[in-house]
Amino acid sequence: MSGASRLRLMLRDLGAGAAFASMAVSGQLPAWTLLLFGLALGSALMGWRIFAQRTKATAALLLGVAGVLAFSVYAGSTDLVVASCAFAGLIAGHRLLSTPEPRTDGQVQLAGLLMVAGGAALSGELAFALCLVAFCVLASLSMGLSVVEGAVPPGEPVPVRAVMRPLGLGIFFAVCGAAAFFLLFPRLNWNMAARRSAPGLGATTGLADTVRLGGEGTLKSNPRVVLRAQLTPDPLQERLDAYWLARTYDTFDGQEWTSIGQPKRSRQRVTLRHGGEQSIHQRIELLPAYGATTLVALETPTRLGNALAHSATGSQRTSLTEMGGGEVRFQTPGIAYSYEATSLPPGADTTTPMSEAERGQLLALPDRLDPRVAALAQRVLEGEKEPVAAARKLAAFLQREYSYTLELSGDVEEPLVDFLFVRKAGHCEHFATALTLLLRTQGISARLASGFFGGERVEEGYVVRAGDAHAWTHVLTPGRGFVTVDATPPANRASQSLAVLEFLTGLYEALETRWRSTVVDFSLRDQMQMAQSLVRPPRGPRRDSTRLPPARVWGLAIAAGLVTYSVWQLFSRRLSAPKPHQATHLADAVEHLLGEAGVRMREGEALEEFTSRLTREQPTLAAPLVPLTRRYLEARFGQRPLQPGEAERLLSPLRRVLQTRRAS
Repeated sequence: MSGASRLRLMLRDLGAGAAFASMAVSGQLPAWTLLLFGLALGSALMGWRIFAQRTKATAALLLGVAGVLAFSVYAGSTDLVVASCAFAGLIAGHRLLSTPEPRTDGQVQLAGLLMVAGGAALSGELAFALCLVAFCVLASLSMGLSVVEGAVPPGEPVPVRAVMRPLGLGIFFAVCGAAAFFLLFPRLNWNMAARRSAPGLGATTGLADTVRLGGEGTLKSNPRVVLRAQLTPDPLQERLDAYWLARTYDTFDGQEWTSIGQPKRSRQRVTLRHGGEQSIHQRIELLPAYGATTLVALETPTRLGNALAHSATGSQRTSLTEMGGGEVRFQTPGIAYSYEATSLPPGADTTTPMSEAERGQLLALPDRLDPRVAALAQRVLEGEKEPVAAARKLAAFLQREYSYTLELSGDVEEPLVDFLFVRKAGHCEHFATALTLLLRTQGISARLASGFFGGERVEEGYVVRAGDAHAWTHVLTPGRGFVTVDATPPANRASQSLAVLEFLTGLYEALETRWRSTVVDFSLRDQMQMAQSLVRPPRGPRRDSTRLPPARVWGLAIAAGLVTYSVWQLFSRRLSAPKPHQATHLADAVEHLLGEAGVRMREGEALEEFTSRLTREQPTLAAPLVPLTRRYLEARFGQRPLQPGEAERLLSPLRRVLQTRRAS
């Protein structure tokens, strides 16, 4: 296989990889699909076409995989679009490992287009756009090289360098033109299926109905921003020391937490308790990385409402449903949400109406609870009965005697006993569970709360990251309601991701936000408003009485004119510059090859003079140089131009002679 063919196949395979990546960035493809395609792409790049001799057997295997995907769709375990995308990736992988021929190339490119279309259906984020551009460039280079390779007679070398430069320049202008067309041309909404967009890589899995102890706390190092909030009054702090409540749990069976509360009717506003004059108002955005439908608000929320669900097809108002454990959920699915909430300030009366069953559940203990748990609580409290004082005493004990860790591999039968008496290390869920159960063994009502802790100031608001996910304890106090007591060491409560990673993630999310606002969600109305804003006089008392366009339009027109004139001058100089004769490139190539071998031309020496001198001084160079020089003179002065690929054929004997000299 020639070097041009290997380059073409490599570009084709990398293009298919970029197309598959456009789907994979959604984070929705099954893991085994990623593994199989990765193996296929790696093997193809290594030149291992292992399916070339087993076409029928591997096709049958592919049909079997299609059957598995179809069954999973029928069973409801896999989405139809996700299954289709996964199958398109497997087809592409199969073709990558088949015999390389023109028909296979076309099938790989077609599979790449299908995968890009699938990626558009699964995700519209910035990473998809980068993969799309990569696929377009690589596939275009591969197809262009394939056309040139087909035009060269068999056995003759393909002028790869001469082809790649103009091909790359043409693709660059094509990509720029496509971007301009995409931004400026009036568009239609092609997302007729109204499919829900994906949250993308790094998204959280959302708040579950249960909290199960055990496992590694990988979420704690996730820097993705999941929440943005505007607070009134603004605390004007760089970092908030605040709890963002999502839901609570009152039942622990020894392994996981659940809630006995029942869902209530849906409505536009949900009032959880009475507010007050000192309530904190919040305007909250839950971003795509959040990945759940549970509302989050500063502790203790009193009212939530005015909710909007944002999707690929627009925004719409959504109802809210109060679930068990004080959880409130959106009724309309969306990739992001915005809403308003009010919360009581810390220290306010947080009394919550509860049924007898709910109140009694706050003292429930799991069956066969290890008696050492109650003995430990009794020993630490030393007779302390006041709920908040007892909780703080136990929390101080846990923070002093136990260590924080995210490295907890493997499930254990009794995670609370394992935390308290074996490992003596865990993350926030272990600390909060331990405090809650220790209190209950002493007859003090308590429950587990989950949500986020912290908040980093960005511009005029605050952001909360996925790594800020947290769990703590609510202690029921007569006359005050629930009081928050956190047993997790303070230094380990907020996000534990690296500062560099947070910076890079913030940069990516800023670009993604700009991408969504200017590309994905940029509608025909936005185009019209942008055009109108350029010519419409500004609103306000200082309205210009003349009918002339405002100054910014003149400035924009002048800037556009200067840019156009500069580009035109640049291209004019390039187009009008005398182009070197085709034969001159041949003479330059001869001089370059001989120069690398240590044979230099003298000052002012022409190629024919150089050849005559070398024929006398180094006869071994005469054989390749003489016909080459004669052909150069014919092409340069004899009106007999070089044919495509002829220069490479003329240079090949000279290269072989020089290689032989170097080897000897």
